[in-house]
Amino acid sequence: MTRVPVALYAQDPILEAGVRSQLRPRPEIELLEPNEQERAEVALVVVDQLDDEAEQLLRRLQRSSTVRVDWMTGHLENNVLRTTVECGVAAVIRRSEANQDRLVSVITALTRGEGVLPGDLLGRLLDQVGRLQRVVLDPRGLTLSTLTAREADMLRLVADGMDTAEIAVQTSYSERTVKNVLHDVITRFNLRNRAHAVGYLMRHGPHLTLMPART
Repeated sequence: MTRVPVALYAQDPILEAGVRSQLRPRPEIELLEPNEQERAEVALVVVDQLDDEAEQLLRRLQRSSTVRVDWMTGHLENNVLRTTVECGVAAVIRRSEANQDRLVSVITALTRGEGVLPGDLLGRLLDQVGRLQRVVLDPRGLTLSTLTAREADMLRLVADGMDTAEIAVQTSYSERTVKNVLHDVITRFNLRNRAHAVGYLMRHGPHLTLMPART
């Protein structure tokens, strides 16, 4: 088994000790010491809330390395979505949900190129992308160069845990159309599955460029 090198950053020594005790026994994880952090594939940032110090750390990690950042926090403030996108954070976990298996699952997902957000934050991001298309771009004959509003809407339903049949009922499309739309997203961006497609939108949605809509 290939172990994932993880650098741990924590503001509070008690939080750090707790996370280390959770991750140290796991064979999937190589928990690095402070002098080894340049080898990390994943940086796990553990804070109680997003403050100036935490935001500066996230921005430093974004500038200084190609490490994927996993951010565990006790409180999710209103500006969390903006900050996670701007700082290139690939995953956000509520501390109340961060048991040992959940931490390992998220860390290994990051190594596969996936993104992880709590359902409410992911839903907000997908809603923003869909609203941008419908309210701002459609009236001007523009579209997102990566995802259409229909694709974003279907990925939002995937994020809500719906299967193909449920998405078809919700959107009034046939199951075949739902499968084709999601398959097109997955193949167009060389993704592995629906979860990876949701992660792609999480990371890239706010930075999409515009192109003329096809007639």
